[in-house]
Amino acid sequence: SPQLGGTQDVALRAWLGKQGLKTSAAGGGDVAINPTENAQTLKLFQDGKLDGAWLPEPWASRLVLQAGAKVLVDEKSLWENGRFPTTILIVSKKFAAEHPETVAALLRGNKAAVDWLNSAPAAEKASTINAALKATAGSTLPADVIDRSLANITFTVDPLAGTYKKLLQDGVETGITKQADINGIFDLRALNSITSQKISAGGLGQE
Repeated sequence: SPQLGGTQDVALRAWLGKQGLKTSAAGGGDVAINPTENAQTLKLFQDGKLDGAWLPEPWASRLVLQAGAKVLVDEKSLWENGRFPTTILIVSKKFAAEHPETVAALLRGNKAAVDWLNSAPAAEKASTINAALKATAGSTLPADVIDRSLANITFTVDPLAGTYKKLLQDGVETGITKQADINGIFDLRALNSITSQKISAGGLGQE
């Protein structure tokens, strides 16, 4: 997994637990999990030094297309309607209170990016993504990796608040996260002011 306690790390440990396999944060148990940076995971898998990985895109696609990996579990199959969050836009309560105009601008920018990703032609998305990767990371991705990655991601401004109780419980049950009160964690009023359909806070905050 990419990072101890991260989205993929908890998902992997929770899935293994449901198969009757024990893991530990220290790396022991029935299955040893060693949180590793994504690029290093690809190299280790290519070199035959890694049995498997639970990764986000585009790294999952890179393992399949560039290292011959086989998909054993698609995380979408583990969630209702196949939807779960991996990356969301958040700010602290303090920042939201002190900089409402900045928050509004961030939300508008995020929505515009999501709308573009859901409507732009594949070739345009690939060229734009690679231009950004070249500028920030100095390298690009093959078109087939980009196409497969985008096909496996649902872009939305909805944080999928209804999944967070399960996310927390998975973390607690795997011993990675402490129990916590997440009531009030969402305030979606600013977001809902720019969307055509109301987005639910899942009973965990304001809408």
